[in-house]
Amino acid sequence: MNRTYWKLVRRPVGDIAPGDLELVTEALPELAEGQFLLQVIYLSLDPTNRIWMSDMEQYMPPVALGAPMRAGVCGRVIASRKAGVSEGQIMAGLGEWADHIVSDGSFMSPLPQLPGVPLAATYGTLALVGPTAYFGLMDIGQPKAGETLVVSAAAGGVGQIVGQIGKIKGCKVIGIAGGRAKCDYVVNELGFDAAIDYKAEDVGAALDRLAPEGVDINFEQVGGSIMVEVLKRMRIFGRVPLCGLISSYNDVTPTEPPGFWTMMLMRRLTVRGFIVTDFAPRFGESGAALAGWMMGGQLKTRQDIRPGLENALETVKELYSGGNFGKLLIEVSAP
Repeated sequence: MNRTYWKLVRRPVGDIAPGDLELVTEALPELAEGQFLLQVIYLSLDPTNRIWMSDMEQYMPPVALGAPMRAGVCGRVIASRKAGVSEGQIMAGLGEWADHIVSDGSFMSPLPQLPGVPLAATYGTLALVGPTAYFGLMDIGQPKAGETLVVSAAAGGVGQIVGQIGKIKGCKVIGIAGGRAKCDYVVNELGFDAAIDYKAEDVGAALDRLAPEGVDINFEQVGGSIMVEVLKRMRIFGRVPLCGLISSYNDVTPTEPPGFWTMMLMRRLTVRGFIVTDFAPRFGESGAALAGWMMGGQLKTRQDIRPGLENALETVKELYSGGNFGKLLIEVSAP
């Protein structure tokens, strides 16, 4: 039996270019004791993919040249020689841009199925972006009723969940997104109080209009000029969960915005960068909370599902131009 996967051929310089990754096919090895074969159903495309391709300082080793590209995956076990893992079981975790993966179970766990909830929504919400949103907001943001929460990349996989949790906790929620359709979605469908279209509006002026009292929590995913405008408007004892800086991931010569150290001191801000795996021992907590909100109708999610493993390279680029609308997934095989 063969498998097809994308391997990293060279490290991108600036935008990901044709030839940086290559789609190859090889024979699958026989399963060893303690291994199972996963048929990938959904491949998660995330901003961190670009970081993994580079040799910049990061939270785990970069993908080696010539190695399969790393990714979050969800799939069905089609053969197993591992105790406790049975054929037909749905597993999710860290894998590869591939149609099949041989795994010993490291960084993989069973994915619970929620009655009436499609697999894509369950995976897209519970396995990666949900914990990122939950722990970033709840542990670092510490939302309180009546506070103002600003969410950048509000219509993306993480942002849509952050804003809804903020509403559940009684916050005034302002989303920042690119395009009127995304802004209308987070307000009309997800219940945000307001949204700013950064492609058509002056973000600073819009924040002054929508949050004249200032901002208590900035859930930051974008960085750059948008982050600067929000930071200028933080209130005393404000909190900044720093989830990502996607606006600079393709920069050949990264530029850092001003540090605002004096403002951080005078307004007593808490700024904490985090990676979702920091909270891995507590994923059960986020899963229970998120599933409860989903089953109770308090949490909606939107997945942007694209067909075909062969399209992964072109599709991942849309993360860095705002081309996705919701959690971006590649459907590798039928659910």
